[in-house]
Amino acid sequence: MTHAEPGLYYHYKNKEHQYRLLGIAKHRDTLEECVVYEALYANPESRLWIGPRDVFDEFIEVNGKKIKRFTRIDAIDSKE
Repeated sequence: MTHAEPGLYYHYKNKEHQYRLLGIAKHRDTLEECVVYEALYANPESRLWIGPRDVFDEFIEVNGKKIKRFTRIDAIDSKE
């Protein structure tokens, strides 16, 4: 089970590009859990996105270091 929950996040590729995770939904055909999230910047592709919940919350490897694909912003603030 993943821990993605509504809140503000940034993507590992660009910390300036923030997203609001609006909620968790189920794919109508497969019942896979998906996240529904909104780009909070001028994204020319789309403002609203959906994707697999486990992918949103996964760790990936970048330059030999494991990091979260999306990091919750208020989780960072609470550690300071």
